[in-house]
Amino acid sequence: MTKAQRFFTSIKDKKTAFIGVGVSHTELIKLFLSKGISVVICDKKDEDHFDPDLYEELSARGAEFSLGENYLDAIFSCDIVFRTPGMYYNDETLTRARKAGIVITSEMEVFFELCPCRIYGVTGSDGKTTTTTIISELLKAEGRRVHIGGNIGKALLPIVETISESDAAVVELSSFQLISMRSSPDVAVITNITPNHLNVHGTMEEYIDAKCNILRHQNAFSRTVLSWDNETARNLSGLVRGDLAYFSRREKVENGSFLNENGILCYSDRGKVTEILDMKDIRIPGMHNVENYLTAIAAVWGAVKAETVRKVAKEFNGVEHRIEFVRELDGVRYYNNSIASSPTRVLACLASFDQKQILIQGGSDKGISFEPMADEICRKCKALILMGETAQKIQDAVTSSPLYKKGEPKIVRVNNMQEAVNAAHDYAESGDIVSLSPACASFDMYRMFEERGNHFKQLVNEL
Repeated sequence: MTKAQRFFTSIKDKKTAFIGVGVSHTELIKLFLSKGISVVICDKKDEDHFDPDLYEELSARGAEFSLGENYLDAIFSCDIVFRTPGMYYNDETLTRARKAGIVITSEMEVFFELCPCRIYGVTGSDGKTTTTTIISELLKAEGRRVHIGGNIGKALLPIVETISESDAAVVELSSFQLISMRSSPDVAVITNITPNHLNVHGTMEEYIDAKCNILRHQNAFSRTVLSWDNETARNLSGLVRGDLAYFSRREKVENGSFLNENGILCYSDRGKVTEILDMKDIRIPGMHNVENYLTAIAAVWGAVKAETVRKVAKEFNGVEHRIEFVRELDGVRYYNNSIASSPTRVLACLASFDQKQILIQGGSDKGISFEPMADEICRKCKALILMGETAQKIQDAVTSSPLYKKGEPKIVRVNNMQEAVNAAHDYAESGDIVSLSPACASFDMYRMFEERGNHFKQLVNEL
């Protein structure tokens, strides 16, 4: 009997609650029901707003429901609770449940306990999705069977019984997932750490502490990859127990990947340097993607050959919603960068193109400052189109920059994405770049950044 089979047998008589029915829970709920485990679905949507087909299917399989305003009351009659990653671990109700002896866990936590294969885990404030995807592409190109999940892809716990020891799992991990995790991956990657999600975590200290869980529980035979160029990440080296590799695009590192003075991505294995590829051969644009490749190389070095890296770099088209080319119209190129929910992501987009850009920005407030991007917006934007609840905060940050001159950039306020795309189209001239790079979360107008990006693409393609 495998470890996963023993786990499911051990909880057969336990009543299990699932908070939220999203990407990470739908298939997991079906798995639990198929194994005869009692399931309660807790969701703040009431029955009128719950997907009727899904409600009917899960109900027919034996699931109970606790919906609407008091949806969390039901967890106190359960033995185990799976929280959705979007629900804050230190939520008052969950804290009370833990004190009452109820198990509070998550899909990713249990997957880490049961996964039989090597796990590559990636976290960071920026770049983690593309880096996670590049790592998975490199391993697949080397012939490995790869399972990608966590914050992207699909839930992996529902398929854990089909995973073999020779496979590889590559997972993106957010601070919301990591805050409660007490297991770490075999290979832990921290791309960088900059202020983010402070509206939930409250303090930068809690945010950093959550990120540290990706390496805090590693052993002496594990591998850790840290950014040399990001001081906050670099300073975590004291927590590392196993093999430590850095990546840097500014300096040569003794152990890890770096960009040399000739624009060649290299790997230094305790001082022995291997040249891998010219940065010009990387298909996806921007210096931030050079960093993403350096990060991925450091994570898979020894498991992936240099020629495999070169092949993937020349062919891989990038990840949706990350400086994603949408179309060219009348000489104007439109890019969907909806993932850019922080100023540092916006800066990466601004640095990806030589010409001045027209930016569409604004959204829900995560409690972070927009000042870090203000100077660069003044240098590299000809127009700034603002919408959403943060529009005034962004405008204030930009107009307070010492580089701001009245009308440079031109600032336009709009009410929604339709108006934003129309304004960008009206203002843009042949040779311009228009980018949706919001610097904010999407929740004031959209359920998630993917929905925001897809709406932008739809409107641009309708022009």
